[in-house]
Amino acid sequence: MNAQKNNDITKRRNGITAKARHLRQEETEAEYKLWNELRNRLLNGYKFTRQVPLGAYVADFVCREKSLVIELDGAQHSGSLSDLVRTRWLSENGYSVLRFWNDEILRERRAVLDTILAVLSGEISARCDATRFSPAGSFANTKEVTRQ
Repeated sequence: MNAQKNNDITKRRNGITAKARHLRQEETEAEYKLWNELRNRLLNGYKFTRQVPLGAYVADFVCREKSLVIELDGAQHSGSLSDLVRTRWLSENGYSVLRFWNDEILRERRAVLDTILAVLSGEISARCDATRFSPAGSFANTKEVTRQ
């Protein structure tokens, strides 16, 4: 069943690949700066890809080896229910999600990279609102986010 679930998550959906390509071409300054730190295995040898279609969503950055999605958010994401639904879906499909504000990338990049490394190495593994980290399966027994 897990193989079937993984196949469903990576199955190409109409328009989502084109959207991912567009997002790669129209990246924000924060995405550009973080990508320069993650590309070509620069972060301790971990391989990341950017603007990756996963189900109906496009994840900003993904480390498939560790099933980690990194999302960069602008002010429009503050208190966003759709982001909670998206994080829940990714979590239920085996991905941990780590979110950063664009401003954090631009002003505190070293701290952001240290947090990413802490998650990748397992130093941070529990759900944490302060770091905006949701491990895979963290919504398994909750009903806090429902699709409306």
